[in-house]
Amino acid sequence: MQHTIPVDQLGPEGKVMAQAVEACVHCGFCLAVCPTYAVLGEEMDSPRGRIVLMKSVLEGSLPVEATLPYIDRCLGCLACTPACPSGVKYGELLPLYRAHAGRQRQRGLLDRVAHTLVHETLPYPERFRLAAAAGRVGRLVQGALPAQFQAMLGLLPESLPPAAPLPELYPAQGPRRARVALLTGCVQQALRPEINWATLRVLARNGVEVVIPRGQGCCGSLALHTGELERARGLARHNLRLFPAEVDAVLTNAAGCGSGMKEYGMLFAGQPEAEAARAFVGRAQDVSEFLDTLGLVPPPALPAPLKLAYHDACHLSNAQGVAAAPRRLLAAIPNLSLAEIPEGELCCGSAGTYNLEQPALADQFGARKARNILATGAQAVAAGNIGCLIQIQTHLAKQGQALPLYHTLEVLDRAYGSA
Repeated sequence: MQHTIPVDQLGPEGKVMAQAVEACVHCGFCLAVCPTYAVLGEEMDSPRGRIVLMKSVLEGSLPVEATLPYIDRCLGCLACTPACPSGVKYGELLPLYRAHAGRQRQRGLLDRVAHTLVHETLPYPERFRLAAAAGRVGRLVQGALPAQFQAMLGLLPESLPPAAPLPELYPAQGPRRARVALLTGCVQQALRPEINWATLRVLARNGVEVVIPRGQGCCGSLALHTGELERARGLARHNLRLFPAEVDAVLTNAAGCGSGMKEYGMLFAGQPEAEAARAFVGRAQDVSEFLDTLGLVPPPALPAPLKLAYHDACHLSNAQGVAAAPRRLLAAIPNLSLAEIPEGELCCGSAGTYNLEQPALADQFGARKARNILATGAQAVAAGNIGCLIQIQTHLAKQGQALPLYHTLEVLDRAYGSA
C-alpha cells in the first residue's frame, strides 16, 4: 500500500507515525474509554479524531496550529490502546507527533515560561525542593497569577518531608532470591521519599537485593510524553550508562517512569544506543509486576480490617498492561478487602504534567475520580504512581474528605510490620 504521508520528509519518526495513523480504521471503540471525549463530547477530542487531524497535518493538508488545542487536551492516558481492535500504536504516535508539532509551534511568553519551569524543575529533586519553597511564598499572591501557575501552586503540599537519602545497596533478608536495580524517581523523592524506603523494605523481606545506582537521574518520561525527544534522550542516555546489566530486573515504583522506560526502544530507534536501549527495556519492570512473578512472601494480617480502593494508574494498566499484579499483591494481605472504583478506567487527570498544563480539564477529571472513590465507601486508597496519589489527595480534600493514600508498596510494608 502506497503511503500518502511523505515519510521521507518527516525524519526518522515519519515511518512510525505513518504506520500508526494508517492502522486506524475509525471504528469508534476508543470513544467509550476516552476521558476527554466523555467530558467534552467532541469528535476531535477523541483518539480517532486526533488521528484524523494528525494524518491531515502529516499529509500537508492542514496546518499544525489547527491541531494543537485537541492534541494538547489529550491526556496520553492510553485507555484507547487496550480498547483498539486494530492495534494502533497510539502510545508511540502521540509523543512523536507532539515532537513534530513542537518544532513548528509558537508558544506565548507565559506558556514558554511555564513549559520551561516544568521541565527544568520536576526532573531534578533538589531544584524541585527549591521551587516548592519559593512556591509557598508565591501562594501569597496566588489569586493574581495565570491559571497554569495557580495550578502548580495548588498541587504543592504545605511542607515537604525531610530528604531521606537512599544507600547504594540494600541487602536481602535471608536467602537471596533476586538482585535488582531501582530507579528512584524525581518528584517522588521530594514529595514522598517514604515510598522508596517502603519499596526497599518489602523487596528485602522477599529476598531481593537492591542496587541503587549513585548519580542516576530522571528517566526522561516527562520529556518524552510531551514530545521533547532530544531532552528525553539526553536524560535516558545518562541512566543507560549508569544502570548495571548484571541484574535480574530494573525496577520502578512509578507508573509513568515504567511506561517511559519501556518506550526506550522507540526513543532510540536508529540511534547508536538502540541495542543497549532494547536490552534495558527487557529488564525494566514495575515493582508490583516483579514481586507478583517472583512470588510474594505471605504478609501477616493487618491488626484491623481495612477496605481499600485500588486506583489503576493509566501508565501502569494501559501502557504496561499491569492491572492484575498489584491487586493480587494487595489481596494477599489478610484482613484487607479491595474495592473496585466505578469508572476506574477513566484517568484521574494527573497524566504527567497534564494537571499543570490543562488545569481546568484536569480538575474535572480529578473531581470525578474523587467522587467515584468516595462512592466505594473505602477507608483508604492505593495506587502505583506518585502523580495519581497527589492528584487524588488534592481532589478528595476539595470535597472535604481526607482518606489516607498509599503506594501499593507502602500498604505491603505496613502489613509486614515495618512501618
